[in-house]
Amino acid sequence: MSEVRLPEGLNEFLGAVGWADAHVEPLAGDASFRRYFRIRNASGRTAMLMDAPPPHEDPRPFLHVARYLLKHGFRAPKIYGEDPVRGLVLIEDFGDERMREHVDAHPEDELAIYRHAIDVLIALENAPVADIPPYDADAYLREAALLAEWYMPAMGLAVDEDEFCAVWSRALAPLFDEKWQQVTVLRDYHAENVMLLSDGAQGLIDFQDALAGHPAYDLVSLLQDARRDVSPELESAMLDHYRRHGNADADFDLHYALLGAQRNTKIIGIFTRLWKRDGKERYLGFLPRMWGLLERDLAHPGLAEVRDWFDRNIPAAVRARSPLDRVA
Repeated sequence: MSEVRLPEGLNEFLGAVGWADAHVEPLAGDASFRRYFRIRNASGRTAMLMDAPPPHEDPRPFLHVARYLLKHGFRAPKIYGEDPVRGLVLIEDFGDERMREHVDAHPEDELAIYRHAIDVLIALENAPVADIPPYDADAYLREAALLAEWYMPAMGLAVDEDEFCAVWSRALAPLFDEKWQQVTVLRDYHAENVMLLSDGAQGLIDFQDALAGHPAYDLVSLLQDARRDVSPELESAMLDHYRRHGNADADFDLHYALLGAQRNTKIIGIFTRLWKRDGKERYLGFLPRMWGLLERDLAHPGLAEVRDWFDRNIPAAVRARSPLDRVA
């Protein structure tokens, strides 16, 4: 096993923030250039080091959103030190107990833990929106286009990009109004990004891409999880909970399906890109789940035109195949 390369200037940074001579433990990485290390000092106290090196990463959005969340009473990690030029940030260590592993091992806790996670979103939508960019039409369409850019060529499929964009523009038009850009949307809120803390709170991580958008987006992220099977029964129960306690209006079901379709379309493109561009083949294993979720969203009557585009351009027999089948 090769030796882990530590961030440049790490010892100097740790000394400057009061953690000199601490032990550095590398942690598993994921789908970005960010890396994480657990820092342990002589007394046994721990912290988490984020290595977000420029030019690939920029820690400043994370720091900005973390301070917003902390100011409004949410459990984001406390910030112990930062060097944005080097991309180094030292933050509170939330431990290792993620929502994902806990509910898989303790299914009897699933309902209560998901309900708590929904309540966090309800509190977030009732808080003042953060000073962050809007989740506007350009962002929605740019993300959906990742399917045309990466998945379609990987499957050997031609795509009329003008038609693709027009179909999505018409479908998503109800969400383009500025009134749907008034909630801080964390954008990657799912069972692997919610930490279960010793005091019973749920810790938030991986929110550096937050945008001001629609309150249903993070619900989709949580309940149509790209990496964990959430049963239709649990999804339905949590949506009922949100309808009772959140700010759902008469168009909520349509908007939830629209955002689910947009997000799942985007993720199919992203997971294909992670394989094709970055060599991370394991993400292709998530595609069957993503197609299943997308097809559920497309079943909503309000998405008939989008459903028709998929049926004409990516028939069921193609969706069932892996991009690996074409390169085998």
